[in-house]
Amino acid sequence: MAAFCSGRGKSSTGALSFIETVSGQNSCIDIRMNFLIALDKAGFLFINRSLANPVFDAVMPIITNADYWRIPLFAAWLALMIFGGKRGRIAGLLAVIVLAMSDQLSSAVVKPLVGRLRPCHPDVLIEGGRFLMGQKTSFSFTSSHAANNASVATLFAVKYPRTKGVFIGITAAVSFSRIYVGVHYPFDVLGGIALGILCAVIILGLERGIRTVLKNRRRDPALSQDWD
Repeated sequence: MAAFCSGRGKSSTGALSFIETVSGQNSCIDIRMNFLIALDKAGFLFINRSLANPVFDAVMPIITNADYWRIPLFAAWLALMIFGGKRGRIAGLLAVIVLAMSDQLSSAVVKPLVGRLRPCHPDVLIEGGRFLMGQKTSFSFTSSHAANNASVATLFAVKYPRTKGVFIGITAAVSFSRIYVGVHYPFDVLGGIALGILCAVIILGLERGIRTVLKNRRRDPALSQDWD
């Protein structure tokens, strides 16, 4: 397989050699993709089926269902905006921005672009899987739940370093629950986490740049006049 994947084989010349090389590279990519898909499926079945127990069956659908958490999360956000001071208001505003960014990138861009079907899709229904949330027909990669939680968790971990363990734990619990209830593969969740972190890094970088510009403007009267 190693020789085949590296494009080695019978010696050929000209166009035939080029075709064989391209064919060998494509076959190698297919082999690696099939391996990753099989690994993803095995990881899904391990979490979804092998770790199944009555406690998780009761708790994970609650953790994974955003409808249970909308009011408490909005209340926490509102409290941060009212009682969190300047840092809290900035963090709350940035949380809205980064959440919108991660959600739209995952749901409106990446999912349609990749077009991966969920393990609980009626046309898939992984054999041996347990689908606690029923069947779903929307796309799977990336997990928007994981992306959204990771983006907000990264933001608050930077703004409030002492609480980073809490936010990491919440993201991990939600991400695990998406696999356990049967709506996502592990790679969907990992991809969502990576996307969420990237969104937070971008927003935090933009905020830092704006802060620097405003600070320089206050220090330099000439620059301040140029802006006016």
